[in-house]
Amino acid sequence: MTDYRNPERFLGLDDESSTRETSAAWVLPIPFEMTTSYTGGTRLGPTAIIDASNQVELYDAELECEAAPAYGVHTLPVLHPTLASAEAAIQSITDAVSELHLTDDRLLVTLGGEHSITPGVVRALAAQYSGLVVVQIDAHSDLREEYDGTAWSHACAARRWLPYAPVIQFGIRSTCAEEVEFARQSDRVTIFSAVEMYRDKERTYLDALRKAIGERNVYLTIDVDGLDPSVIAATGTPEPGGIGWYDCLDLIRTVAENSRVVAFDCVELAPTMGGQASNFAAAKLVYKTLNYVMRARGKV
Repeated sequence: MTDYRNPERFLGLDDESSTRETSAAWVLPIPFEMTTSYTGGTRLGPTAIIDASNQVELYDAELECEAAPAYGVHTLPVLHPTLASAEAAIQSITDAVSELHLTDDRLLVTLGGEHSITPGVVRALAAQYSGLVVVQIDAHSDLREEYDGTAWSHACAARRWLPYAPVIQFGIRSTCAEEVEFARQSDRVTIFSAVEMYRDKERTYLDALRKAIGERNVYLTIDVDGLDPSVIAATGTPEPGGIGWYDCLDLIRTVAENSRVVAFDCVELAPTMGGQASNFAAAKLVYKTLNYVMRARGKV
């Protein structure tokens, strides 16, 4: 039988390491799913990530320590946005995040749910953090003006947060003509496609990233379909040719070491029967991201 530590908490941390008042990181599950366009199931993503995180070793070999107990991770109650409409749901997420009254020394981690949750969180944080920029790991640009009759689809997520923060995208390999034309004309969108990254053997895209985000406030959004399906297959809109595990970690480490990450999310996991590998990979990716950010903040 699986031995869970504290199954409703990210990483299953004990009381001492997960108190709301003392934890440097807060994890907010948002199992929202309304506009998925291929395979559904993203509403089950947050629970799957938290469940799998109970099996993640707290010892981080790269940092040579059990990192999470050093900075503390509190798992907040699940946020269920209103389902009156997609737009109303995103507004309710903005309102809920604003009501958390986050301080500068606390990191917010949101677990989706579909990618449409991100504009709601970014809108709330942009009011607090000046010059906010979004770094996006994703297979899709999410720059459509409208999809399936709504401007608040997960396929429009980046378009909706652009008024509040420009975006630098990595791993893009599925887009439409409308998005390509919009990106060409916009000075708020920078795209490093998956094929560009693959062909860039010197990985100069990391140098470009360092220059673009240097000492700025950053929101990092990780759509799990940005990674190759060999790493995470359980997602609603999988695309071949994605980012590998270690290249993804290098991207995240670069962001953490060269900017002030104020929050990040992990979205679009759609758990499947027998898909524990994907769930575990997502949970470990969230933990690694936490550790990189907390090390940059001097908490580890």
